[in-house]
Amino acid sequence: MNDEVRQPENEVGAGILSVFGRQLKLFRERAELDRVGFGSLTGYSASTIAAFEQGRRIPPSRFIDQADDLLGAGGVLLAGKEEVARSQYPTFFRDAAKLEYEAVELHVYANQAVPGLLQTEEYARAVFMMMRPPMDDELIEQRVGARLARQEILSGSDAPLASFVIDEAVLRRPVGGRGILRAQLEHILLMRERRNIEVQVMPLDREENAGMAGPFTLIETREGRRIAYVEVQNVSRLQTERDRVRALEAKYGIIRAQALTPRESSTYVEKLLGEP
Repeated sequence: MNDEVRQPENEVGAGILSVFGRQLKLFRERAELDRVGFGSLTGYSASTIAAFEQGRRIPPSRFIDQADDLLGAGGVLLAGKEEVARSQYPTFFRDAAKLEYEAVELHVYANQAVPGLLQTEEYARAVFMMMRPPMDDELIEQRVGARLARQEILSGSDAPLASFVIDEAVLRRPVGGRGILRAQLEHILLMRERRNIEVQVMPLDREENAGMAGPFTLIETREGRRIAYVEVQNVSRLQTERDRVRALEAKYGIIRAQALTPRESSTYVEKLLGEP
């Protein structure tokens, strides 16, 4: 049986997971299937099906696709798939994750860690393992899976235009060990080959850096909304007031001008890879 499921951070039975669970149970009972039978059809144990129905575990996207089809739900279960997926994220990031999904442009300045949208699985896991107080293993895997799922927005014909300015200190910090850092640097080089992605490096020897106040993300949605996202110590804020967003947009423009160009940055990352 496939029991690799994710434990939600929110309280048991809360919000969208509780609603989805009740709908799942109603459709299962209407189809005259018990949990054992339904589990055998989907590849999950009866206890896991119970956890889905009781809102205690987050059902994977592939399970929701299966369930809607097998139970003849007519798209009702599929309709909640996006909200269920958002429940993977910590509460403070859920609104930002939704906006990120709707973005036509994303611009990120990072001076603490490689941006989540560019992280490898191993690097992301190492980041979460360093959190204090420590997370349990199940929550770490939940967060890693959610982070990797986020990266899907950078692929496809409707992928947003994305730019990243990363401080050199981030690219030198051996998060998880030298091997994980090396794989992460190689991944950054691969990602910047995509036509919708630009990566720039802010070298440590720059005497001027307008980003000393910390990391931030600029988001423009399909509806033309322009929003800034700022996070520190798991406290986040979405800035929608136009003057504040404009100020961060201006700051990002200055940061990009102060950093290496995308081509120079690729050469610089290659140089870092060549260092012992």
